[in-house]
Amino acid sequence: MERLPDRIALVTGGGHGIGRATCEALARAGATVAVTDVDVDACEAVAAAIAEQGGRSEAWHLDVGDSGQTRRVIDEVVEKFGGLDVLVNNAGIAGPNRPTDEITDDEWREVIAINIDGVFHCTRAAIPHMKRAGRGCIINMSSIYGIIGAPDLPPYHASKGAVRLMTKTDALLYAGHGIRVNSVHPGYVWTPLVEGLARDGGQEPDEFRKQLAARHPIGRVGEPEDIAHGVVYLASDEAAFVTGSELVIDGGYTAQ
Repeated sequence: MERLPDRIALVTGGGHGIGRATCEALARAGATVAVTDVDVDACEAVAAAIAEQGGRSEAWHLDVGDSGQTRRVIDEVVEKFGGLDVLVNNAGIAGPNRPTDEITDDEWREVIAINIDGVFHCTRAAIPHMKRAGRGCIINMSSIYGIIGAPDLPPYHASKGAVRLMTKTDALLYAGHGIRVNSVHPGYVWTPLVEGLARDGGQEPDEFRKQLAARHPIGRVGEPEDIAHGVVYLASDEAAFVTGSELVIDGGYTAQ
């Protein structure tokens, strides 16, 4: 039985990694999926793959740091598909991996513009449509580093902590409108972003992956599908009593 029949979902950063797996999982669950990304070729490939499997999907170019473009795309999705039930704020970048005192203003602002402003822009544009429908679900992709600290990636960690609290605030603000807002907190998941961290640090990806696996009690790093399954749960009626919550999917990382 389909878990998301007649639902319309929009995923930011849907062209790669967790975003791609999320789009595909939502489609398998029965949702119509708007795949959005700055990488047009990638999101078109995801939408085409979904269509080949019998799903309904379309791709849009979207830079979530651009508030005007964000509002325009969300309005187009609503006009095209007839509504918006699920928003997955997944788009994000890692930013510079240097100590705080070595980070430039521009480097800081670039991370904030995507990881925080992007969530704000998309949520602000989606809420009026969800209010009119009397229901909605917003899922914000945070991180284990929105809960715990680490001595690296200062702008990234700050941004993911902000997303965690933005989630709780909006959950309280919009619960009376039938809109649920939750955050997902992945551990290390093998995506192009994480592989890029290895290369930027001068490490071989295979060796870096082994090091990361050793940090997780379950003995491996995550796969994008591990996170996508959690998103489908939060989007479904099975999570009807869940809002303002943190879904940690980290192989036991934060239990240590």
